[in-house]
Amino acid sequence: MQHKPLTGIRILEVGGYIALPLGTSLLCSLGAEVVKIERPGVGEDFRRQQNDQSPYFRQYNTGKRSIAIDLKTPEGVSVVKSLIPRFDVVLENLRPGKLAALGLGPEACRELRPDLVYGSVTGFGSTGPLADRPAYDTIGHAFGGLYSMWGEAGQPQLAGGLSADLVTGLSTATGVLAALVGRLKTGEPQRLETSIMEAVSVLTTDAITQAFELGHDPTRTSRHPQAQNFCVPTSDGEYLAVHLSSSQKFWRAMCQAIGRLDLTEDPRFALYRPREANYFELVPIIEREFSTRPRAHWERVLTEADVPFAPVLSMSGYLEHEQVEHLQIIDRQADGLALVRPPWTFNGVRPDRHGRAPKVGADTRAVVGEVLSTETVEELLAAGVLYADES
Repeated sequence: MQHKPLTGIRILEVGGYIALPLGTSLLCSLGAEVVKIERPGVGEDFRRQQNDQSPYFRQYNTGKRSIAIDLKTPEGVSVVKSLIPRFDVVLENLRPGKLAALGLGPEACRELRPDLVYGSVTGFGSTGPLADRPAYDTIGHAFGGLYSMWGEAGQPQLAGGLSADLVTGLSTATGVLAALVGRLKTGEPQRLETSIMEAVSVLTTDAITQAFELGHDPTRTSRHPQAQNFCVPTSDGEYLAVHLSSSQKFWRAMCQAIGRLDLTEDPRFALYRPREANYFELVPIIEREFSTRPRAHWERVLTEADVPFAPVLSMSGYLEHEQVEHLQIIDRQADGLALVRPPWTFNGVRPDRHGRAPKVGADTRAVVGEVLSTETVEELLAAGVLYADES
């Protein structure tokens, strides 16, 4: 039987999209019971009018339970208040102050459960001049300087995929874990806050250091001379990435693998500092050598030489790679959707993500029935305060 360290922890989620749901998805995979509060009927926006069939909703919500409550009604808020004592953690990612205005802020919830962990995920934090601005992943990339760093000088550009929301989800999960440890040690309630802006600061750490060392803002290629990394084409049209860092061992090993030990004697490249200064002269030389043989050849000789490298994989190539399969990073659903499992193992086992994403209100009767009578639940369903889809 899998060891899931959060088994027995109950989390109430009020929010949607990615930043918060990814965090709670990770906690769910670690064994926590996550109950998601949604709008009656349509549910959260990231269902994209597909109910439980949206692949995006499924990626971030498989394994959770759904209850549909109209929080715009006093009766709906009352239902949530009745549930709070049964949960260890309440997490929300609404606009700052919005949940508190409904009577469900941290102070009000703490009165209902004195040792509650209450967490908020926002765009820019709950205070300050930008606190009330809406924010999505793109906003985090732009404001955090990532688009300028990932573009050419003077030409910032959008990135493929997203990372601001994802790092915020990871920030949320780790913050909750720390808060639970804090509660365990002190018995005191914990108030957790994070934001896209704060989480993205983790991704900017190296660029901030670069800016200090260089004396100017870094761009897409600023780190390459320091990292001694290369993205090189092979003769069959595939690409490899090589990262040598400052190691003389790896520099000499690569030169030997490509048959260019003469480069280790060239005063422009022999040692790390001159190699860093002349990096952009070195790039076409390395590219030319790798373009003479197919990827399979270079993978073999670089592996034998112990050079840090990787094939440049597409998403499908990543999902099909033997190392990804060996580490059991992916859970495949019946229709083939790849659910990403947590990036940790416990006692050598990676927690699975079996189960399915819930329909809107699939668990309304069961969860609300813990605190209200069956008759009251049915009355609230009839009044539209609650909603249930148990099909």
